[in-house]
Parts: sequence; C-alpha cells; structure tokens
Amino acid sequence: SWLREDCPGLNPVALVTGAAPSQAVLWAKSPGVLAGRPFFDAIFAQVNCQVSWFLPEGSKLVPVAKVAEVQGPAHCLLLGERVALNMLARCSGVASAAATAVETARGTGWAGHVAGTRKTTPGFRLVEKYGLLVGGATSHRYDLGGLVMVKDNHVVAAGGVEQAVQGARRAANFALKVEVECSSLQEALEAAEAGADLVLLDNFRPEELHPTAAALKAQFPTVGVEASGGVTLDNLPQFCGPHIDVISLGMLTQAAPALDFSLKLFAEGTTPVPYARKS
Repeated sequence: SWLREDCPGLNPVALVTGAAPSQAVLWAKSPGVLAGRPFFDAIFAQVNCQVSWFLPEGSKLVPVAKVAEVQGPAHCLLLGERVALNMLARCSGVASAAATAVETARGTGWAGHVAGTRKTTPGFRLVEKYGLLVGGATSHRYDLGGLVMVKDNHVVAAGGVEQAVQGARRAANFALKVEVECSSLQEALEAAEAGADLVLLDNFRPEELHPTAAALKAQFPTVGVEASGGVTLDNLPQFCGPHIDVISLGMLTQAAPALDFSLKLFAEGTTPVPYARKS
C-alpha cells in the first residue's frame, strides 16, 4: 500500500531509466540507531530488488556510514527508493529517540521501564512500535486489546473510578491486566482498592509524582506505577524514582526527528560516493 500510494498508476520517469541491472548504496548521513531493516527488505522485494546489509539492526550510526547495497532493475530500484528511505528514516528516528531515553534513564540508576504510547501515526504503528523495541524501550500496549486501560473519559462514562475498575476487571478476566489513569492520590488509592494492577499518574509534576507514588506503594506495594504526561528527553531524569515502575513518553513516536539516509546509484567499476557526483 505504501508503494501504491507513491505510484498509483503510470510512472513516466521509468522510461528514462529503463530496466538495466543497477546497484545503489544506502548511506547514513546523520548519527543515530539503525532500525527498519525488515521493512526496507520487504519494500524492495516488492519491486524485484535485493538488499545486502553491511550493518546489523540496532547499530549505532556514525556518519557518513555505508549501510547497505541494493541491486535490481534501474526503474524498479528507483520506484522503491523514496518509500524505503521514508520508512527507514522514520523508524530509525524512533529507535534513536528511544535509545537516548533509555540511556538517560539508566544514567540516573533507575531500573524501571521506558515505554512508548499509542500516540502513533495512523497506518504506521507497526513500524514505530518496532523502532521503540530496537531502541531498547518497551512498546507499551500495541493496541486496545493488549491491556485494559481505564482513562479519565472511561471513569466519567462509568460513573466513577470504582465502577470503571470493576467493569474493567470483569472484561479483563484472568488474561489481561487493568491500568487506571489517575489525577490524584485519592483516585489512585481508590483504583488500587478496586483491583487495578497498575496506576497511571498522568500529568503530575515531579515534585508531586514521587510523594504520590510513595504513598500509593505504602498501602499497595504490588500495584505498578506508571508516570506519563509532559515527559521529554530533557526532563526525564526528574521522573525517575524508586516508586516509579514505568515512564511512558508520547514524544518517542510523535516528535522523534527522522534520520538522514540517501540511496545513490553507481556505475559498475566505480567507487560509490554518498553525494551526487559532479561532472
């Protein structure tokens, strides 16, 4: 579907390039973490091209790095070029942000989980969630069926925290955990008392977060605590603490900058270069 979006019909420029056997080198021109190889392979397989990789998935990229070589008919190679580069740049950007977040959190001595969220690009979730995993973060729930999460709107619709959690527990049965979004210590205690497995302390400032988490754990030591809302790579260390089990960051998939990759064709017998040749 990505290829059809880019080329739904006639591709006139294919008449310029023809179908001669060709080769191109994939260059990484910005630092970060390589992620997205399976999708890159799949895109080029759809257009009858083969990819040979020089670096493994999860490699730290130091520009300018020779990452892979792609071989196939010229017009096919160029048909897949932009779609493959867009995907790789985005997936690697997510992985790079995730790796930075994990490294930052570990630097504080915190041993909890850095996670993403469901704040993903529609139709592109698989790639972005995969990027999180390559970067060392956890994906959180992949979709609505992965965890019964009771948000503030669910609480309003159900008539209160206790009613919402009880309904969630019945729906979850034994197979799924129940997490409840809370905006105060009172709500958190009520959710834990009603049977929540995890409590999400949403949009708490760090100076409010840690005392609230400590008070909750004092009464319900087995309840997991997640912190989310307003967390960035810069302020992440402030959210790390002994009573926090998970820190989720929507920016890992919403605001991670894409990495810079290019695909450059080269003639047989010449040396591949990462930039356009000058005549």
